This record gives sequence, C-alpha cells and structure tokens, in this order.
Amino acid sequence: MTNTSSSQPLWAQTYSDHHPAFGQVVHPSPVPQPEWVLRNDALAQEMGLPTEWWQSEAALMHLSGNGFDPANPPHATVYSGHQFGAWSGQLGDGRALLLGDWGQGEQRLELQLKGAGHTPFSRMGDGRAVLRSSLREYLASEAMHALGIPTTRALALVRSPLPVRRERVETAAVLTRTAPTFIRFGHFEHFAHHDMHTELHALIDHVCQAVWPDLGRLATPDERVSAMLLRTVERSADLVAAWQCSGFCHGVLNTDNMSIMGLTLDYGPFQWLDAHITDHICNHSDTFGRYAFDRQPSIVYWNLQALAVALRAAVDDESVLVQALNAFGPRFAQSWRRDMAAKVGLPSEDAATRQLISDWVQALAQSKADHTRTHRRLSEALSRAPTWDALRQPPATLQAEFSDASALEKWWPQALELWQRAAPTPQTIGADLLRTNPKYVLRNHMAQEAIEAAENGDHRPAQRLLEVITRPFDEHPSHENWAYQVPAWAQSLSISCSS
Repeated sequence: MTNTSSSQPLWAQTYSDHHPAFGQVVHPSPVPQPEWVLRNDALAQEMGLPTEWWQSEAALMHLSGNGFDPANPPHATVYSGHQFGAWSGQLGDGRALLLGDWGQGEQRLELQLKGAGHTPFSRMGDGRAVLRSSLREYLASEAMHALGIPTTRALALVRSPLPVRRERVETAAVLTRTAPTFIRFGHFEHFAHHDMHTELHALIDHVCQAVWPDLGRLATPDERVSAMLLRTVERSADLVAAWQCSGFCHGVLNTDNMSIMGLTLDYGPFQWLDAHITDHICNHSDTFGRYAFDRQPSIVYWNLQALAVALRAAVDDESVLVQALNAFGPRFAQSWRRDMAAKVGLPSEDAATRQLISDWVQALAQSKADHTRTHRRLSEALSRAPTWDALRQPPATLQAEFSDASALEKWWPQALELWQRAAPTPQTIGADLLRTNPKYVLRNHMAQEAIEAAENGDHRPAQRLLEVITRPFDEHPSHENWAYQVPAWAQSLSISCSS
C-alpha cells in the first residue's frame, strides 16, 4: 500500500503498471451526486482498510470514480476471447478499472471499479453500469461467498442519478469488487493470438510470482506453465462442480468471463435454479442453449482447452498442457460426487452411493423439483426425526416436492440403509445437512424486488435481503417466504447480459 491518508487512494500499483501492453491508464469519469447503496463493512474490516478512510467522504469519492491520485491512476486491461464459441478478437475492460493492489502475500487483493466510465476497450459501449445489474452482482457475489463457493467479492455499491440507457433509461451505479486477481483466460488469449510472446511470458511470470508464488520457484518455463494450467484446471473443475450442486447457472461462460483462479466472475444473466430443469437456460440471449445448466461442465472444459491453446507458445513440449487438461474430467467427477454426497448425507466413494446420487439427481429432474428447497426439506426431515423407525416412509414435506413420488419411494429405502450404517441417529446426519444445504439462495424474484425498491430510492429491502443470503443456512423466521415460496410471476422474468 502506498498511502494511508484519508484524502488519497490506499492501493498500490498492480500488474498492469509493469508492462505497457497489459493495459492503459484511464481516468474515471465522475458521476453527479454519488451516494452509498451498500457497503461491505465486514469485508473492509477483513481487508484491514483504515476505519478513518472507510468512513470518510474520500471513500465515497474514490469508489464512485470521482477521485483518484494522478500519481497512481487506474488502468483498464486488454484481453481477447471466445464469446458463444466464436473468436471475438480484442475485448478488454470496457467498463472496469483496476485501481491496484491492497495487502500483501496471501492477503493481497486487487480492487476494481465497474461502471466508472468509458475506456479504450469500451468499443461501442458507454463504460457505465446501471443500478439494476450492479445490485444483482453485489448480492450474488456475497451470496456465493456465503455458500463457500469461490467468487469475486463486493466491497461497495454507489449510485448516481446520471441517466444510462440500456433496454430503458436507468440510473448509473459504480460497483467496487475485489479478487486475488482479475486475470482471465482472455488475457492469455490476447497475447497468444497477436504473437506477443514476450508479453505472454511476462503475464505468466506475474501469475507465478504474485498470484501463486510457489509456482515461481519451479525451475523451467514448461514446469511453471503446466503447473499453472493444472491449478486452473483443478480449481475450475471444483468451481463448476460446486455450481452444479448448488443449482447455479452462470449464463455467459465466455472465455473472457473465466478466472485464472477458478473464481465465479462477471455476474450477468445468472440464476439459481428454482425447478431442477437440467437444460435450463438463464440467459435470454443464449438462443441455442450453449450455456444451459447441464452444459456448464463441458463448456468450462472447452474454455480450458482455449486457454491451453493460448499457452502453447510458452512451452517447448505441448504434451505437458495435454496432461494438465486431462485432469479436468476426473477432478470434476470427484468434486461433484463428493459435494452431492454431502448434500444427501451419504459417503462419497462407495459404489452404491454413486448410483444413489445419480438416481437422486434424476428424480429431481424428472419431477422438476425445486433444487434448493428439496435439499433443505431432506435436511429438516432427518434433523427432526426422533428415530430411524420414524423414517420408514419419506416425510410428507419431502414427498410434496416430487410430482412423481415413485422415484423418491424407490430411492428412499436404499438411502435409509446407508444412513443407518453411517450414524446412530438421523439427527446426526440431519445436523450436517442443515450446515450443507442452504435454506436461502438469491432467487431472481428476490433480487428483482430489491432492485425495484432501490430504483425508487429505498435501499432497505436490499440490505435486509443481504442479511439473509449471507447467512443462508440460518433460520430467518420473518423471511420464510423467501425459502419456500416462488411467486408465479417469477417464472416470466427474463434476464439478459445487461441485467
């Protein structure tokens, strides 16, 4: 960190400063009448941001894009990528500005403003973000973090009456988000595609020194690159397994929306499933269903292959990249089986368990059961049962989630047998399940109601929603409707990339 006064930014330079090809200096475009919508006090404290600065007017100015240190200005970084499977050429931070680094070592984070104005990579865009999409990202990233799934974090959200046109005229917002790094697959694709091998090696060196310092100690370039790719493969496999188990649809898994660290990045037309529909499409722009829920693992692997192609110029032996890629399938299967076994309270490596997990997911899909609610009902059923004998039949609350009761009735006695082997009482397993299966996720209608209130100047619903979704495993008696009721009008919500 470079400065701790309340009138200057606190962050130090980041990788975009170290090579002119990585990005360009951009002065944020001020917004009129900025005001706080949400501030993540817990994250600010965790980061160690000085309280004096965090509570000052200077923080509002800096995090709205209205104040910056001319000696240490933000950067917009350049990247390229594949969008919907086609090469899109040069992209870049069209509405994001990298402020710099905060902290050191494992506590190091990058800070980024999203929506602070036009950049050299905005193409035909205005570089702005609107309150609607910014609030959705703030809520989603914090909900994801509370579920224990790797993600970028939201530090602050500022609004302004500045009008911004999307599908309609909306009000501007600036989101501050953090991550150990915002480097994407597309950063590597950009330099590889343009035969900028010096810059490609410099970017790899940065990742292997600043992001994962242990990789920087490896002796040869081939070792470093293959180890970096393998780590990204493994983390990406774990990430998409967690998405599938939690019922999360990303919606726009382009290579430029994929994090080198395996973080959930760029919340656009995302959705947590209501009904478990395996081929559900959450992005109304995804005409052919490329990013449908059940295709996410294969798309993540496709994107990893694109990353490996970009890294070919950095190695002498391409086989080390193939070897790293080959780790995806086994890693994903292992992570998915482990996470799904935890959601139904079964051992993860037993052959019988594998079949039961498959049958369970098939039963969810066959009945289009509510993904989150059904798992929570299972958790509650076991935690409340006094004895195993009380569970000879599936509880009525769980049966009600299945339109086809036959699949559940077939599955239940086999699961019951394994549960009884694993624990002396159902409460033992039920207690674990209550800590594994959230009662609350950020459903589209919940976000929509908070957005509509915020657009009318009332931020309290968003704050209340945030309190619930950041403690998703807890009981919130005054908000039971968010756990168990999905209104009919929510089925017609249409989410786009600008939503």
